Amino acid sequence: MTDPHSTASPLRVAVTGASGLIGGALVERLRRDGHTAIRLVRHDPRAPDEVRWDPATGAVDAAALDGTDAVVHLAGESVAQPWTEAKKRAIRESRVDSTRHLADTLARRSHPPRALVCASAVGIYGSRGDEVLHEESTAGDDFLAHVGREWEAASGPANRAGIRVVKLRFGVVLSPRGGALAAMLLPFRMGVGGRVGSGRQWMSWISLDDAVEVVMRAITDGGMSGPVNAVAGAVRNAEFAHALGRALSRPAILPAPAFALKMVFGGEMVDSTLLASQRAEPRRLREAGHRFLHPDLPGALRAVLRTD
Repeated sequence: MTDPHSTASPLRVAVTGASGLIGGALVERLRRDGHTAIRLVRHDPRAPDEVRWDPATGAVDAAALDGTDAVVHLAGESVAQPWTEAKKRAIRESRVDSTRHLADTLARRSHPPRALVCASAVGIYGSRGDEVLHEESTAGDDFLAHVGREWEAASGPANRAGIRVVKLRFGVVLSPRGGALAAMLLPFRMGVGGRVGSGRQWMSWISLDDAVEVVMRAITDGGMSGPVNAVAGAVRNAEFAHALGRALSRPAILPAPAFALKMVFGGEMVDSTLLASQRAEPRRLREAGHRFLHPDLPGALRAVLRTD
């Protein structure tokens, strides 16, 4: 079967957030396929494939980006922590300011990359109950939605310079290596897992392998631009808990009460993440004929847990 993301010649791709969940897997995939991955890092370079980059100021060896086919921007402060005002500022600046600096740098290059692929999130929609959300749906009005709008707008300089910009709105990325699923595994394996709150909120999800496939498509598909829902599907939280319990052969009957979560993490963070309902659908990917490796949740969980 022909690889839909194959190219006639090897690619040079620069990646921010290369030590993160998606970034690390993407770098592995690029190298496995014979491409060159350049990691933009915040420390002094320790390897030939590293280039120092300061997301707070935008300082970077811009010449090292010349000749790249694409830049993939995945860096950002974790939202899975109590939201003090300082943390909220870090969440915003690590996304909005870093994207603006990077887009400005690329726009000024005489030989810019053909594509800038930026991470975004389904949090841009806010909590929308049972509403089906596609790429043309309006944005929400909570903190993460405001950050999402600014985050995506910050890539504007690159777009105006003629660089193809893709904004991947990720849902929950399933992997035992990190993220939401990794945090759930211990309580579920101990038999004390279950739904969060009422369990009626929708969770949009994608396996890590499929997240990397979507990034590869965004790099190589010249017809793709603008916002793209990087999700394979959406299920209610209670259904997700049931499917995870079955995948682990454990019960999933002990709910995590909303009030207890709010005592630990704060009401705003819990309402905007753990209790938020986002029923996103991958409309643009489907229109492009994209096929997911793991299109159903039980199969996705079995596949990712086999790699644990």
